[in-house]
Amino acid sequence: MKVLLVSNYLPDGQQSMQRFAAMLEAGLVHLGHEVRTIRPRAILGRARSSTVGVHKWLGYIDKYLLFPAQLRRVLPWADVVHICDHSNAVYVRHLQAVPHLVTCHDLLAVRGAFAEQTDVPASAMGKILQNWILKGLGQAQLVACDSTYTKLDLERLLERAASKNIRLILLGLNYTYRVLTPLELADRLVRARQLDATKPFILHVGSSLRRKNREGVLRIFHRLKDRWHGQLVFAGEPLTDDQTNLVSTLDLTDRVVQVVNPDGELLEALYNAAFALLFPSRFEGFGWPVIEAQACGCPVVCSDRCSLPEVVGTSALTRAVDDEVGFATDILRLADPIERRTWVARGFANIDRFKPEAMISLYSELYTELSGLR
Repeated sequence: MKVLLVSNYLPDGQQSMQRFAAMLEAGLVHLGHEVRTIRPRAILGRARSSTVGVHKWLGYIDKYLLFPAQLRRVLPWADVVHICDHSNAVYVRHLQAVPHLVTCHDLLAVRGAFAEQTDVPASAMGKILQNWILKGLGQAQLVACDSTYTKLDLERLLERAASKNIRLILLGLNYTYRVLTPLELADRLVRARQLDATKPFILHVGSSLRRKNREGVLRIFHRLKDRWHGQLVFAGEPLTDDQTNLVSTLDLTDRVVQVVNPDGELLEALYNAAFALLFPSRFEGFGWPVIEAQACGCPVVCSDRCSLPEVVGTSALTRAVDDEVGFATDILRLADPIERRTWVARGFANIDRFKPEAMISLYSELYTELSGLR
């Protein structure tokens, strides 16, 4: 089958969405599908990030005025079109003559546009765009959601209880995360020069967005600092100025390490070496880092919000997002070797649900179903 994947505009910097599209392409080719990936060309907005200032508006021109013609030219080739990220659901109106589906990763921005509390406020233009996205999702032949939490959100927002065209397909791991040998681990950690590999560390992985709750991570670590003498490592975007100021206020400057935007190999090493992944997110659509950590034998301490209870089940220590005393207590519990082995074993058992091959197979079945509608 000829599958056209619609991926994201590169200047937007949505790395997780690029990884999802790449994972789909590789898996579908392995199953014997013929696959092409298309994305808006960076013509006007290519010089810089397209998320701020004039470059944001130039990016809008690339994505919403120029790309549809690029998309229509390739449609005759495709048996089915898969929009890999719901933020591109605005293109659904161009796909009515061809079988198609959209993957919906979360609806936090859409909900924010409707003044729901999701830590994702919307500007005036943002509200218009999120309404377009929701309309596109409503027009799609099929929508596959990453989690039951997102599926229920979509059914509520579209006012379609248990709609037949909204399906659940859990995300698969997007990298071959595994337990490394001691030699592999040592070789990779050398690249994180700011990290003292002789000391234990608690790891947080993610962006600096408010919903990721880095401020909560810092406050939790502050409660531990006199009882646990390791480091706190932030892997991902650099700390914001406000977050850096909080590090100083909490007297954690000599205990906090930043590993900015590590590649897959270094991130895998950080998971392998970490004492625990601390992930007290306020809002999530899925939560890839928790299963990435578990695949590397790293125990997880996370919030019980949104999609996370479905993703971790009983395989992680969970707390209400504002129970920072409880998070600190759970981190200390992992100092007990028996307790730690228990949660590591539960994590390994949990990741069997997130094999990428299973996810790809389910999408392939949806393509077959859609092709029968032609």
